Amino acid sequence: MKTQYEHILTNGIKLHTVLAGPPGGKPVFLLHGFPESWFGWEKQIEPLAQAGFRVIVPDQRGYNLSDKPIGMDQYQMKILVDDILGLADSLGYEKFYLAGHDFGAMVSWNLTIREPRRVKRLVIANVPHPAVFKSYLRSHPSQMLKSWYAFFFQLPGIPERIVKAGNWKFMTSAMPDHFSEEDLNRYREAWNQPGAITAMINWYRATFSGSRSSRTNRSIQPKTLIIWGKKDPHLNYQMASLSLDHCDDGDLVLIDDATHWVQHDKSQQVSQLIIDHFSEK
Repeated sequence: MKTQYEHILTNGIKLHTVLAGPPGGKPVFLLHGFPESWFGWEKQIEPLAQAGFRVIVPDQRGYNLSDKPIGMDQYQMKILVDDILGLADSLGYEKFYLAGHDFGAMVSWNLTIREPRRVKRLVIANVPHPAVFKSYLRSHPSQMLKSWYAFFFQLPGIPERIVKAGNWKFMTSAMPDHFSEEDLNRYREAWNQPGAITAMINWYRATFSGSRSSRTNRSIQPKTLIIWGKKDPHLNYQMASLSLDHCDDGDLVLIDDATHWVQHDKSQQVSQLIIDHFSEK
């Protein structure tokens, strides 16, 4: 089944986007997080395409081969959500299935809160509902410590220099242990794209500086599946069940021996969970 690679205009920029599966299939958008690119979902693309879905996987704004607008304000959550809604509009999809991991999950939560009618079903991997994360971060010092890097990224200029040092040692040390050097080189190539690392870190800077919306307290209307690797060193898994409480109709699958990189660690299981969730009547 042929895979297409296109630069698609949305929200005033172009997103490099991978498209796979039958053109007439039900649309599934897969959103990656930090510090990945579209290939963060690569092991799920073919199974979903083989199941008959039209799979759409963008490099999000600032990443890999997509446009990288200059300025922290270009990476506010409203704009990131607009990118995906605009991408769906450009492809002619009024409604679609949506899955996100890490920061891609945060975009997915916020998009679904804002435009619930457009999301048929939602899958979230290893990121809590925004209201849960906000309250949990304040009340649990252990989570504050685990999120230290998000605060470090607020510094101007210094993070860019540190993450690049030693052939990107800071970044590669955070990736799955089972990644090969070939896998890591693929990521290094994406991080080395002109302007990429500052744009990627600007996601974190904009999150701290952007306006706070009361919408983030709203419940999730579409049927939702939360998948969570319990060995996540960055996010306490207790936030998964708390996030489920914010879903009108939700299920939770905790995977004991998976980390934050659940879609890599347990690729076949995650692929099947997504297929089953999106295939239910």
